[in-house]
Parts: sequence; C-alpha cells; structure tokens
Amino acid sequence: MTTKIVIGLDGTATGERAIAFAKDLAERIGTCELLVAYVIEWSPYTFQTPEENAARHKRREEEIELATTRVVSPAVDALKAAGFNATGIVRHGDVAETLNSVTVENGGAQIVVGRSSADGLKKRIFGSATQNLVMHADVPVTVVN
Repeated sequence: MTTKIVIGLDGTATGERAIAFAKDLAERIGTCELLVAYVIEWSPYTFQTPEENAARHKRREEEIELATTRVVSPAVDALKAAGFNATGIVRHGDVAETLNSVTVENGGAQIVVGRSSADGLKKRIFGSATQNLVMHADVPVTVVN
C-alpha cells in the first residue's frame, strides 16, 4: 500500500523546509507518494460585471500557470530527481479548505506545511491559514518551523 503525503507550498523558505521534512518522512515510510500542492488564495465572494468576470477567469488561468512554472514544477522535478514518486497540483481557493480538499480527493494520509503567519488585523480576525488547516483538516497535519 502506498502512503500519500501532501506538501503544501507557499513559495517561501518554509515550503523548502516542508519538502525536506516530507522527504525524510517518505524515506522512513518506504512506499510513498508525494503530492506537491500550491493554493492561490481566492475568494468567490466578490461581485463583478460580466466583463470583470471574464478578465478574472483569464487572470486565474495565468496565475495557475505562473504558480506551476515557478513553484510546483521545480519542486516536483527535484523530488523526482532525488528518486521520489511525486506529482503536483495548483488550485484557487481558501488555503486551509483547499489543501484539505486536495488531500481528501487524492487519498492523502498526511499534510506537511511550513509555518507562516498572517500579520496584524487579518490574523486577529481570521487566524492564519496554517492554524485553520490544523484545526479543520481530515488528516494529521505536520507544521514545520
């Protein structure tokens, strides 16, 4: 049986530490698949004209391509070069909800993320994405410092 570990990246150094931890964990487990996931924060709750919605769709597609090219593909390529079974995915949405959904949809057993924090008022009102993920995920979450 293959264990699947989802690695949530945000394009920062904490993501690199999450990858390192997941690699170590995968080596200890043995038969393991790594799924590199990047979530572009996106709220569906904005009201726009039809023209703005068309532009928004195009912008979403451009953001997916950019995140795939700059963050996910290099991480997946490096994992494969190191001998790991790895794939990648980019989605739009709430970070915590989307990472959890990706994990459940793909049969993930664990999520590994780097610690990052929101600043100021946003964190006091909404909490951080990492905090929300830990509180609501359907599988264990490892937060790497």
